[in-house]
Amino acid sequence: MSNDKHMHISASADTGPVQRIERKFFILPRNIGFARTLMNEVCRPDRQFPEGLVNSLYYDTIDLAQYMKSVDGDLQKHKVRIRWYDKIEDYEGDVPIFVELKMREGLASTKHRTRLLVPPRYLDRENLSRGIIDNMMLARILAAFGYFSDRPLRPVVLISYWRHRFTEVMTGTRVSMDYDIRSTLVARELGYGERDLKLRGGVLEIKGPSMELPPMLRRIKLLDAEWSRYSKYGQCVETHMSHPSAMARLWPSGKVVQV
Repeated sequence: MSNDKHMHISASADTGPVQRIERKFFILPRNIGFARTLMNEVCRPDRQFPEGLVNSLYYDTIDLAQYMKSVDGDLQKHKVRIRWYDKIEDYEGDVPIFVELKMREGLASTKHRTRLLVPPRYLDRENLSRGIIDNMMLARILAAFGYFSDRPLRPVVLISYWRHRFTEVMTGTRVSMDYDIRSTLVARELGYGERDLKLRGGVLEIKGPSMELPPMLRRIKLLDAEWSRYSKYGQCVETHMSHPSAMARLWPSGKVVQV
């Protein structure tokens, strides 16, 4: 696909990677509306992108090495994904996408990204199993980030969700709230052929320079939110790999189902 004359690396450069401490809190379905209200009270909505649809195509090896690291609770993980925003039909021409490498060690995470432009047809669901860009271009971009996979990568799952973005004013800590998390496996030999499986609840992600939460954000205890190592990628793949009759599969592992 990368030979298409319409696809090119954008001239605009992204800022360099910044290491952040990332904490995640699972939000029960009944508390999602309250969580949004609370965040509006204790934070400032992001001035440029306060909310919107996020789409991510995640890559992994044939044996799902990164998924297994997520399942095993490995402290060192790498996630390769291609991300775009909003719906394809919202764009009049080429669609900006971002090739991203997220590296995590413990609670500290670093993200690299490169911006590309692609024709909308590259993002059609039926084409995603082939990848949005070819493997050689993906390998070159990841090499520029200093990452070299010892095994070939292939697209595994498309995950889409609605995100609200906030900033804690006193410290600049970034907060995002994600919900309506839906996924479709594009590695067709996996799972049961289901599309748009929706996970229960949401996740509050707090990204800042230290482990300690700013005083205003400590009010999240009102949400009955549990700190967790919640991984959208890991949870979505696990959901699709579980038998459709498993009632608790749409919930985080080990979470007691609550209505």
